[in-house]
Amino acid sequence: MDIAALIAWVVTALGGFYMLGTWIRRGGIRQQQTGTSRLPAPAVFGHFALAAIGLVVWIIYVVADKTALAWTAFGLLLPVALLGFVMLARWIPVYRDRATGGATTAASTPGAEGAVPAERHFPVPVVVAHGLLAVVTVVLVLLTALGVGGS
Repeated sequence: MDIAALIAWVVTALGGFYMLGTWIRRGGIRQQQTGTSRLPAPAVFGHFALAAIGLVVWIIYVVADKTALAWTAFGLLLPVALLGFVMLARWIPVYRDRATGGATTAASTPGAEGAVPAERHFPVPVVVAHGLLAVVTVVLVLLTALGVGGS
């Protein structure tokens, strides 16, 4: 089960890394000063950093098979999940605005690129897959830490 959790975590991280790259490339950091982005930079980078640290701890757990490392990785996943839910809740209105056609003219106006939140460019399938795989990862890590299914 530890390898399944590792695979789920890596695939989840790939989707998250894609969204982070999209957010940065579309000006998410610059939009923090203008208030255009609904995703606070500390939440974005905190989510990324804690998830990356947790993944490294999990890889060490897979190699060393020390239960304390499994629980440490699980403990790191809790604030990662909380930050993920916060960002999802802040992203949903941006998605709804895109779906209803709100602020689409600002995106096509030269020099108005800051008017469209960077997170508006997240592909919905990537957001959904990232979230679902994150839940699977948390469950698999917890089950492994509890000793369910062997290691």
